[in-house]
Amino acid sequence: MRDTLLIELLAEELPPKSLAKLGLALREQMQKSLADAGFIESGNQGHWYATPRRLAVQFADCLATQPDRVVEKKGPSVSSGLVSSVGAVALHGGMSASPSASTPSKALEGFMRSAGVTFDQLERVSDGKAEYFVARQHKTGETLAVHLPTMIEVALKKLPIAKFMRWGDGDAQFVRPVHGLVLLHGNNVLRGSVLGLPAGNTTRGHRFMSQGEITINHADDYARTLETKGNVIADFAARRAMIAEQLATVAADLGLQFIDDVALLDEVTALVEHPTVYSARFDSEFLVVPQECLILTMKANQKYFPLMRDGKLSNHFLVVSNMQVSDPSNIVGGNERVVRPRLADAKFFFETDKKATLFSRVEKLDRIVYHNKLGSQGERVKRLVALTGQIATMLGGDASMVADSQRAALLAKADLVTDMVGEFPELQGIMGRYYALADGENGVVAEAIKDHYHPRGAGDTLPQGKVACAVALAERLDLLAGMFGVGQIPTGDKDPFALRRAALGVLRILIEHRLSLDLNDLIIAAVKLQPTGVGDAGTDILMFAFDRLRAYLRDSGYSPSEVDAVVSKQSVRLDLVIEQLAAIREFMQLPEAESLTSANKRVANILRKAEEAGESFVNSDASLLSEPAELELNAALNAAKPVAEAHFADGDFSAYLKAFAGLKDPVDKFFKDVMVMSDDVALRHARLALLSGLHTAMNRVGELSKLAT
Repeated sequence: MRDTLLIELLAEELPPKSLAKLGLALREQMQKSLADAGFIESGNQGHWYATPRRLAVQFADCLATQPDRVVEKKGPSVSSGLVSSVGAVALHGGMSASPSASTPSKALEGFMRSAGVTFDQLERVSDGKAEYFVARQHKTGETLAVHLPTMIEVALKKLPIAKFMRWGDGDAQFVRPVHGLVLLHGNNVLRGSVLGLPAGNTTRGHRFMSQGEITINHADDYARTLETKGNVIADFAARRAMIAEQLATVAADLGLQFIDDVALLDEVTALVEHPTVYSARFDSEFLVVPQECLILTMKANQKYFPLMRDGKLSNHFLVVSNMQVSDPSNIVGGNERVVRPRLADAKFFFETDKKATLFSRVEKLDRIVYHNKLGSQGERVKRLVALTGQIATMLGGDASMVADSQRAALLAKADLVTDMVGEFPELQGIMGRYYALADGENGVVAEAIKDHYHPRGAGDTLPQGKVACAVALAERLDLLAGMFGVGQIPTGDKDPFALRRAALGVLRILIEHRLSLDLNDLIIAAVKLQPTGVGDAGTDILMFAFDRLRAYLRDSGYSPSEVDAVVSKQSVRLDLVIEQLAAIREFMQLPEAESLTSANKRVANILRKAEEAGESFVNSDASLLSEPAELELNAALNAAKPVAEAHFADGDFSAYLKAFAGLKDPVDKFFKDVMVMSDDVALRHARLALLSGLHTAMNRVGELSKLAT
């Protein structure tokens, strides 16, 4: 019989930041277990529910009894599973007709015991490489009630839970104590227990807007019953959509806009079972505090949604309550009273911090350890000042620009020792800008202090202006040079110092701002400034950067072959990469492209093998070329090169590559009529030199052989 299966765990308040992950993971684990056991189809994805006090999953078309099936278990290979008896002859190609001819090995005996079969019940199966023993057993389908509790217990242990809790006198463990269990198949309660709790068909509704137990009569009625009788919106996605709609509506009624924050919306959704949005306000006197501080205070501490008017913070905010009442004045008033001391703290921090200049705080950085092998934050700031000055000079900055860059680098980390950043580390750089402006620092310097942390991640904005870019590059290059130098290299998914993000930041700044800087020169400069004893990891950093470049370009929409063609050149002028890729893509639209890329691949292989064989053709004599095909290719190449060079000098990489399109026929004819590896050493070297010149000229923009199909 097919019907809907419902599983619900009623618990104490679950961790809000991981609630959605827990619900989704439970659904995924149960779907796999039920499908593997034959109770549901493999394509039946089911549905998950999650509220602050419950996790639930629901699967339609679930069988009450699994189908009869043949269970196949693979055993040892035939060669290791049989031991020939002394003096006996093992039959070839099949089972021994006589037990005396061969007997099971210890390994095969153990397999037979575990599979519950005899030797006569084994089959031999070949996988194309070797023969194996296989035990096949016909198993009668068992009921869902028999398997389900164990499936759930196994699934719960696989959920993404950092730390389990134990409660009561039993051994049950979960992320929070569980006090109720619903197991329903249609309208039938599946008897059994999970985490020491007996299954039933009753649950509880909203903690304040519902009373007593609620009976779920049928598994299909779960969400509807909880909503109508328990005032609980069980579906996480539906509850989230309700909150988003109410936020937009209430904000629009006020003529304001709420700040769209996906993470906050998810967290608030995980905190309520029956959401209702109310508007509240705080005293406008607090608006003298930088709005970033107030916004973070309201979002991080109180889970409020600040409201904006034309990009500026208003003194209104939205509260997502777990209660729907006819008179919300108590709820609104209570939240207004709660937020006031938080905002007062922010105002106090801001006013107190302004009593000391950023410059006066720089010396305090000497007392903060940056890394035990890389010195203090103060020592790091000295490196940043020096490196920023060098980068600003590389960017062609005048004395004023270099001075601004170094001033910004000097003050960039000073806000780390302010009260505001101590309370809210997320505001570092942001507060540095406000304090710098309050100190009367140059506006360019202040903006660079804020911007040098950008981009903070993929998709984030870039620092604006050469001063900010110089500081931002120095910050990341110093981090890479130091951490690589002391062996803190990312491995697998472990990257505690966010070095991948730092490398990506360097790449994005250079590429997207088209900064004509040499990446290798930047890395060398950063490495030279590291403390004594820190290793020179310049080459490793450069290769690491190229790996990140490949990922960045693929994520930007370029094909793997296009990316390989350009990145394999290991060009250190990353500001040219986009033009190179565009030229490669345009070249590949030419009718000659397929033939020329294939020829380049052939040329590359010939040259590689020649070099491996010790051939040297640098000083070869081109006058030895006499075959019409090789003379024609040499002439065509010499004619194309000056035209192409002019385009390259102008930065027109597309025209550069197109200048060689006319070589298709001479190249094809050369490979048809000329044997490169002649027995005449001098002639062979002349031909290799011709091919080397062709390869060098055509692959200056990208390695065309990478584009060959």
